[in-house]
Amino acid sequence: MTDFAPQGSFDEETVEAARKLFAGPVSFLKSAPALQHLPDAVVPEVAFAGRSNVGKSSLLNALTNRNGLARTSNTPGRTQELNFFDIGQPPVFRLVDMPGYGFAKAPKDMLKQWRFLVNDFLRGRQALKRALVLIDARHGIKDVDREILEMLDKAAVSYRIVLTKADKVKATDLAAVREATETEARKRPAAHPDILATSSEGGMGIPELRAAVLEAIG
Repeated sequence: MTDFAPQGSFDEETVEAARKLFAGPVSFLKSAPALQHLPDAVVPEVAFAGRSNVGKSSLLNALTNRNGLARTSNTPGRTQELNFFDIGQPPVFRLVDMPGYGFAKAPKDMLKQWRFLVNDFLRGRQALKRALVLIDARHGIKDVDREILEMLDKAAVSYRIVLTKADKVKATDLAAVREATETEARKRPAAHPDILATSSEGGMGIPELRAAVLEAIG
């Protein structure tokens, strides 16, 4: 594995505590196609949002060091439900895999259903401590991403932007995308100012992402 420079302001104790937590029991809890199917909000939750082809499932698998935890598919937009994963036994917190957005081939009624489900979840979920919004490092923030950022701002849900597939771009290009993303994040009321760059294949930023999740749940 390639060595990557540390990111963020996480101390070694936090990084190690996060590693141990994710190395412990991790299990799929349930899928919720509608609000009435949500699990009881008994532990803190951190949600993952991103375009349907941003590599969200691969990143969740890398984060938990389990190949088959989140489904990966060549068909964007396959996940159309809120998927909940317990971290720890008994659970210390939960990860929420939100439905991917920006899939052009989806029927209009599905897009409408997605918006209602996500918006209602973000606005009404007391246990939700932070959302992690995944942005493809090759493309940066697009208008379709700004829609979810605005949704999070309006819902007053704290969120942090995470660049994915950072190993697919040159270092200079990554630095430029990162700077542009940080500039935009600073203008948004609910955004964390620090950006993390990750690679699910090479492991770049994964220890820091784990630490960021741990930091989010307090």
